[in-house]
Amino acid sequence: MGRPLYYAKSFFGVIDLLSFLPTYFSLLFPGSQYFLVLRILRLLRIFRILKLVQYIQESRFLLKALRASGRKIAVFFFTVLILVVIFGALMYVLEGEENGFTSIPMSIYWAIVTLTTVGYGDISPQTGIGQTLASIIMILGYSIIAVPTGIVTIEMAQTFKANTSTQACPQCSRENHDDDAEYCKYCGAHL
Repeated sequence: MGRPLYYAKSFFGVIDLLSFLPTYFSLLFPGSQYFLVLRILRLLRIFRILKLVQYIQESRFLLKALRASGRKIAVFFFTVLILVVIFGALMYVLEGEENGFTSIPMSIYWAIVTLTTVGYGDISPQTGIGQTLASIIMILGYSIIAVPTGIVTIEMAQTFKANTSTQACPQCSRENHDDDAEYCKYCGAHL
């Protein structure tokens, strides 16, 4: 590299330092083996090794879309939280302690497991009306899974649209060039 001090202060230099120091700390100081978990930072070097740094712009694009959809996802999350509390309390009332729903928090746990379609099976409704409500919650869970995906996808499309122009190339008439493009990315003609 030629400039070791510059590298030591760089992002990857700090990562390298943090990834090998815990090994020596564990040898010198008893009880410090818990710092060995910091060695996982070595995985960040894979970006440099595999030349994945060139895709950082795409990750910024995704992060921008996630930030733009943050409020919508928060509203969605609180809606799901309210539904889980309502369904959990309703299941506690319908099933009761004799069927394994010993408390409202335990019933809310069951509602979360059911709504997220995990379905551990440690608690399950025994009555007909409880099983009907469980079926409704399961079907609702499948439809709820798609909502955050749709929110983020729409934001990604809007972010992409904002970063591309509709300027057509005079040579090949193709669109969707970058805003700062001076030449056509398809044929190379001057825009």
